Amino acid sequence: MINFIKKFFSQEKSLGRFWPLVYKINALEKDFEKLSDEEIKLKSKELKERVLKSQNLDEVVVEAFALVREASKRTLGQRQYDVQILGGLVLYSGAIAEMMTGEGKTLSAVAPAYLHALKGKGVHIVTVNDYLARRDTVWMGQIYHFLGLSVACLVPDGAYIYDPTWHIKEEGELLIDKERDTTGSFRIQHEFLRPITRREAYLADITYGTNQEFGFDYLRDNLAYSLENQVQRRIESENKDKLFYYAIIDEVDSILIDEARTPLIISAPDAESSEYYKLFAKIVRELEPEKDYVVDEKHRSVAITNSGIEKVENILGIQNLYATENLKLAHYLEESLKAKELFKRDRDYVVKGGEVIIIDEFTGRMLHGRRYSGGLHQAIEAKEGVNVKEESKTYAKISIQNYFRMYEKLAGMTGTAQTSAEEFYKVYGLETYSIPPNKPCIRKDLLDVIYKTEKAKWNAVVNKIEEIHKTGQPILVGTTSIQKNELLSALLSQKGIKHNVLNAKHHEKEGEIIAQAGKLKAVTVATNMAGRGVDIILGGNPPDPKEAERVKELGGLFVIGTERHEARRIDNQLRGRAGRQGDPGFSQFFLSLEDDLLRIFGGDKIKNLMSKFDLPEDMPLDLNLLSKVIEQAQSKVEGLNFDMRKHLLEYDDVLNKQRLAVYKRRQEILSTLNIEDLSKIVFESSKNALHNILNQREEILKNNPSENIIPLKEFLEKLFYDVGLLEKNETFTKDPEVKELEDLLAQKSLEISFDPQTRTRLLGILDSLWVSHLENLDALIESIGLRAYAQKDPLVEYRHEAHRLFLNFWKNFDDLVFSNIFKLADKNFISKQKIVSKNINPLSEKQLSNPSKQPFLINKKVGRNDPCPCGAKDKNGRPIKYKRCHGR
Repeated sequence: MINFIKKFFSQEKSLGRFWPLVYKINALEKDFEKLSDEEIKLKSKELKERVLKSQNLDEVVVEAFALVREASKRTLGQRQYDVQILGGLVLYSGAIAEMMTGEGKTLSAVAPAYLHALKGKGVHIVTVNDYLARRDTVWMGQIYHFLGLSVACLVPDGAYIYDPTWHIKEEGELLIDKERDTTGSFRIQHEFLRPITRREAYLADITYGTNQEFGFDYLRDNLAYSLENQVQRRIESENKDKLFYYAIIDEVDSILIDEARTPLIISAPDAESSEYYKLFAKIVRELEPEKDYVVDEKHRSVAITNSGIEKVENILGIQNLYATENLKLAHYLEESLKAKELFKRDRDYVVKGGEVIIIDEFTGRMLHGRRYSGGLHQAIEAKEGVNVKEESKTYAKISIQNYFRMYEKLAGMTGTAQTSAEEFYKVYGLETYSIPPNKPCIRKDLLDVIYKTEKAKWNAVVNKIEEIHKTGQPILVGTTSIQKNELLSALLSQKGIKHNVLNAKHHEKEGEIIAQAGKLKAVTVATNMAGRGVDIILGGNPPDPKEAERVKELGGLFVIGTERHEARRIDNQLRGRAGRQGDPGFSQFFLSLEDDLLRIFGGDKIKNLMSKFDLPEDMPLDLNLLSKVIEQAQSKVEGLNFDMRKHLLEYDDVLNKQRLAVYKRRQEILSTLNIEDLSKIVFESSKNALHNILNQREEILKNNPSENIIPLKEFLEKLFYDVGLLEKNETFTKDPEVKELEDLLAQKSLEISFDPQTRTRLLGILDSLWVSHLENLDALIESIGLRAYAQKDPLVEYRHEAHRLFLNFWKNFDDLVFSNIFKLADKNFISKQKIVSKNINPLSEKQLSNPSKQPFLINKKVGRNDPCPCGAKDKNGRPIKYKRCHGR
């Protein structure tokens, strides 16, 4: 079994089934070169018609890829290499293409995106940052536009569509800072991005954006109170859980793996922030590590000791910190300890403008608007002495994994995928293929240099930079945090070495810095921001041919890593900045036994080595054993992180099933333009609640037959009056049968469905219950771990308890609909509608089967030639126009 897995995920995974298609695509090249621009566009139109007719993309894959290659040559002056075509075919098949840095992943994605866009269902291309989304929309948009397709992008400040006729006249109207226009191998002209609505962006054939933009739009759509406020378009699929069509994810390992631990959450301020956060920030400063609490860096946890508990109780003047009435205080203490010991300034977050802003550990970028949940963010704010904001209430959340599982077809590309191939397959069902480079990689990856202390390592790094800098060879130095980034910058300044600093604090000039990082004598000190989505071109950008040649003679870009990352992929991304497209280059890592990775995960082997060697600090340790320890440490962390993500996903899968069910019901309520359909929703919930009440009454009678209980007729009259189903003077003539009660419910349900506020009230009930349900599940997750002490599997217990809570959720929904929806209805409005509609109750079978004969309220503008919103169809099954139906 182990050998099978190794073979399945090996680098040598066969690409044999794709090469015949590459040859067929190549065979069409000369024929397509003969076509005029107009003929190319007509060919694209013909392909679209064929696809819409047959719904089979396989029939046109060869022609589509050949067409894109020709369009690329005519618009960008770039001909796709065979390996780029190969990568595109892997993406078309719904798999992951591992392509080395500089091999042109952006261009490889165009053909599969174009091909899928021919179906007109919307293709999403997911990027790691909004700059790349803008860049690729303009850059690749030329190809799509040439072939008759529309392309848009979603960014935090709005949405834009590629429009080559759009020009901005005045300097003050520029959409984006021109300073960033020099980034990448293509000079972006942002005046080609015309502002549009987000809904229009999703209606484009191809839409670029970050995973946050797509994910948060999904959550916001499921908080909307009208169809007009929803922006995403959904598909009709045989699998009801698939809501979207096709996505290509750039830097797929970063998005589907690195960001998978942090769910997307929409929240809002709940209550005033507690002064307790400030109090506990002071209290934890008084506590001593090891004595009052123990830190476990490996599992990122802090446990308070008996000594610490006693000290806190004395400060607070309480008897028992963990008594029921003090559990909130225990929560403040735990979050404040985490903030003190596990979350470091300029590593995990920065303080800017009086705010605590989270730093993405994998990309080094600031995550504006994202906050740690569960009070942790407030604890960090109190620790840093900035304004402590209100605690938040979660309104909607989804994990990255479960968002992308809603696509009917998924594909991805990155330079580093094979080390995570197993996870891609197990979690997403995605296979991984390694695409060979267009030109052999001649970069030299030098052996690691390892020092005993961190101080010795930094001195060695500075000396190495000084030595290389004298030759003029450009250098890129990678650091793992802002703190270490700035430390190295200070050391270089002391030596008088001119350099550029790139981190989340100085990201404004990112484009300019990266564009010039390949010039002679350039020294760039960067966090992981420089690791993805950028090409460092030798000689600068735009390149000076003479300077580029001189840099090549010197050996190309020299990449220095100052610490091993937890994941080998991140190290490989840094190495990959050098040696693009057959260019020369060097890479080398400088490490110390005091680095976090080795200190936390190296174990006893590192401790023994630390005590064994009495070598001078400035002498590197040359031991094969150390290289093995480093490799083992990284594998160990990768395994732990995989288990953590798998664990989180198992819990989130429970929530996901419930979320899909609730959102499905919500969408039904929101999209029912037909009054009768809305009344059915009201009726079904009310009927369920009524049956529950009657069953409870029967249980009481059965268990306590002698109890003096109100007669059924009076009981039901009071109940129906209280919920608004009977007026004061209305009574039942006798004990009503269940069928009579249901008929009355059906009639009243139809009546109140004429009130435009009924839909809003239903959504309000559902949303408020869902927010409470999310809180209950969060509380359940926090407490469920304790059941392990009773020899019970926490996950099994969580599934059981979550199911019980969900059944209760729907019961509460039915009860609240029954007890509120009728008495809140606008009786005067309904009376007027009954007069207008003449005889609306009850509807006959004939009326039910013919929507065009039913009374119908329209809550949005409808064109005369649009299909009637009532859903009526003619005898051939075609929608009837509004002007011939309710528009008469």
